[in-house]
Amino acid sequence: MADALSIIPAAVLRNLADKLYEKRKNAALEIEGIVKQLAASGDHDRITSVINLLTTEFTYSPQANHRKGGLIGLAAATVGLTMEAAQHLEQIVPPVLNSFSDQDSRVRYYACEALYNIAKVVRGDFIVFFNQIFDALCKLSADSDANVQSAAHLLDRLVKDIVTESDQFSIEEFIPLLRERMNVLNPYVRQFLVGWITVLDSVPDIDMLGFLPDFLDGLFNMLSDSSHEIRQQADSALSEFLQEIKNSPSVDYGRMAEILVQRAGSPDEFTRLTAITWINEFVKLGGDQLVPYYADILGAILPCISDKEEKIRVVARETNEELRAIRADPAEGFDVGAILSIARRQLSNEWEATRIEALHWIGTLLARYRAEVLSVLDDIFDTLLKALSDPSDEVVLLVLDVHACIARDAPQFRQLVVFLVHKFRIDHSLLEKRGALIIRRLCVLLDAERVYLELSTILEGEADLDFASIMVQALNLILLTSSELAELRALLKQSMVNPAGKDLFVSLYSSWCHSPTATISLCLLTQAYQHASSVIQSLVEEDINVKFLVQLDKLIRLLETPIFSYLRLQLLEPGRYIWLLKALYGLLMLLPQVDHIAPRMVTTIRILELCLTGSTLW
Repeated sequence: MADALSIIPAAVLRNLADKLYEKRKNAALEIEGIVKQLAASGDHDRITSVINLLTTEFTYSPQANHRKGGLIGLAAATVGLTMEAAQHLEQIVPPVLNSFSDQDSRVRYYACEALYNIAKVVRGDFIVFFNQIFDALCKLSADSDANVQSAAHLLDRLVKDIVTESDQFSIEEFIPLLRERMNVLNPYVRQFLVGWITVLDSVPDIDMLGFLPDFLDGLFNMLSDSSHEIRQQADSALSEFLQEIKNSPSVDYGRMAEILVQRAGSPDEFTRLTAITWINEFVKLGGDQLVPYYADILGAILPCISDKEEKIRVVARETNEELRAIRADPAEGFDVGAILSIARRQLSNEWEATRIEALHWIGTLLARYRAEVLSVLDDIFDTLLKALSDPSDEVVLLVLDVHACIARDAPQFRQLVVFLVHKFRIDHSLLEKRGALIIRRLCVLLDAERVYLELSTILEGEADLDFASIMVQALNLILLTSSELAELRALLKQSMVNPAGKDLFVSLYSSWCHSPTATISLCLLTQAYQHASSVIQSLVEEDINVKFLVQLDKLIRLLETPIFSYLRLQLLEPGRYIWLLKALYGLLMLLPQVDHIAPRMVTTIRILELCLTGSTLW
C-alpha cells in the first residue's frame, strides 16, 4: 500500500475521490499513464500495488465518490496495461462486479462504464468471468434506474460480441446458470434472457439445441407473459428451435416431451397451441425415442381435442391420428397398461369429443394388443360400465362396441352380462333410459340369441323379484318391437315346429315367468295359445293391481302392431285357433269394467274387442 502511495501523487488520489466527474476523469488519466510506464518497465509488482490501492481504498470505501473514483481508476489501469492486462484481471474484475449491487445508482452506472472499458481492452480474456458478468447483467437489466439500464444494455451488447467471437466460451458451464434464471418473472430480465438465447443459438460452434431441454420450459413460460413483445420474442426463439429440430439428425425428444405434455395443459391459449404444435412434430419425427412417453403424450392430446380454440382442436386431432397410426411393440417399451389408464381417466372428461376419442383408443388397443388389454381388464371394466350412463348416445354406442370386443371370449361375455344386469339392478334409471339402446346394440354386436339366452339364465335365479320382473318386461318389449331382433322373433314363431325355436322358447320361458304379461306375450309370439290361455286362467288367483294392468295395456296395444299381424289373421279361422280366441277373451275378462276405468283403458278394451270381432263374424 505504501509503495502505491509513493507511486501515485497525493493530488491525483485526492482528485480521484472528488465529487466532480472531470477531476476524477483527469486523475484516472494520470493513473493510466503511470500504469503504462510501469507496464513498459515490466514492474508488475508495483502495478499490483496500485490496483490493490484502488480496490481497498476506493472501490470498497464507504464514500460514494471514492467508489466512483476507484471504478474509473481500475478501468484506466486496464487501459494502461493494454496487452498485459489479462494477468491482472483477477484483481480488477471482482471489485467492479461487486459494485453492480451498490446501493448508489451512480456507482452502479460507473461500474457498467468501467467494465465496458475493461472488456474493450481484454476482449476474450475476460470470458473466465462470464457467468459472474452474465448474472450481474441479468440483475442490472431490471434496474430501477433508467441510466443504469441503458449502460447495462451497452455493456451487454459488447459482451455478446466478445462471446460470439471467442473460442474459450463454455456453454456447458453457462447452461446451469441460464436454467436457474429462466424462472424469473421480471419482463426486463426475460427480454435479456431471450436475447442471449437467440444470440448463442446463432453461433455455429455453440450447440444450443443440445441443451434445449434445460431452458425449454422457461421459454414456454414466457409465452403467457403480459408483454406482447416478450411473447413474440419467445415464440420466435421457439420457432427457430423447432426448425432446427426438424433438420437435426439427433435430438433428445424424451426430456422435451415431458415439458411439452405439461405445457399442453396450460390455462394460456397460446401456450397450449404452441405445445400441441410441438407435440405434433415430435410424434412425426421422434420415432422409437417417444415410445416410453406415448401415454403422457396421449394424456396431453385428448383434452385438447375438446379445446375451445379451433386451431388447437385441429392440431390435437391430427396428432391423435398420427399417434394412433403408430404400431409400437410392447417388447420395445410400449406400455399398453399406461395408455389404457390414460384412456380410462379421460372417460370422465366433461367433453364428449374427448370421451369418444378415449373409447377409440381402447378399441384400437383391444384390436392390436388383446392379450395385454385383457390382462388388466379389471382396471377398466368398472369404468366402462359406468360409461353406459353417459349422456351422449354416441359415447354409449362406442362403449358397447368396446364391451362387445372384450366379450368375444366366453368368460368375458358371461362377465359382461352379469355386470350389466348388476348395473341395471342398482341403477333403474339406466335401464329405463338406456336399457333398450344397450340391449339392442349388444344383440347386433354379439348375436341376439346368445345375449338373450345369457340374460335369461341370469334372471332365472335373480333374488330381487321386483327387479327381475322389471328387467323381463324390458327385455320382452325389446324382443317384440326392435328391428334388430327380427330374426329372433322369426325363430320363436317357429318354436312349435322347429327344434331350435323350441329350445329357445323353453330357455326364455323360465325367466319370463317373473312377469305374467311377458309370459303371455311370449306364448302369443310362439303361438303356444293353449298355454297362454292356461296362464291367463291362472291369473284369477292373483292380485290384479295397477302395475299389472299397465303391462296388460301395453301388451294389448302391441296386438295392433305389424308384429302380431299373423295373429290377427288367425282370428279369421276361429275353428282352427280356438285357444287363441280363449286367450284373448281371457285378457278381455281380466280388464276392469268400462264404467270404472280411465279413458286410456277404455281404448285398450275397444282394441281387444275389435280383434275379437273378426272371429265372431265367421
